[in-house]
Amino acid sequence: MRKTTTLALAATALIALGCGAGSTDETSSSGGDSAVKGEEKAAKTAKIGQPARDGKFEFTVKSSKCGVAKVGDNVLGEKAQGQFCLVTINVKNIGKEAQMFDGSSQKAYAADGTEYSSDTGAAIYANKNAETFLNDINPGNQVTGVVVFDIPKNVKLTKLELHDSPFSGGVTVALS
Repeated sequence: MRKTTTLALAATALIALGCGAGSTDETSSSGGDSAVKGEEKAAKTAKIGQPARDGKFEFTVKSSKCGVAKVGDNVLGEKAQGQFCLVTINVKNIGKEAQMFDGSSQKAYAADGTEYSSDTGAAIYANKNAETFLNDINPGNQVTGVVVFDIPKNVKLTKLELHDSPFSGGVTVALS
């Protein structure tokens, strides 16, 4: 009886995998869909100073400053492993309910496509108002704060990918 149950479970798993693989192949091989997705991606790219939307948030990158060795003051602060890039961002809630801005969901990229995550620990020291990104942003409200990336000294960031949540599609902002 155990062999029958095991065989039935194995067959069900294989059928489920086969069904999932078929639907994935069909969607990704459709030329029309990829062209539309490419256009949407291009339409989502903004520059410094331009508003860009993802989900419930409208982001406006105000400035980007790299080459910073330390954030904080002489008593409390954090030193960069390489260099800190401080990105000042205005985040406005354009949705109909409160949403929390999560600095750890933001990504930065170098010209070669290398992805860098934000340094939320350093961001605490870089923001004078420590609560800037730790509280929910109510609909219609906005906050401005600094997202910090610790990157190698010889790297230059070329773009950001900003998200309203860890699972959103994100919006691209060119830094150069």
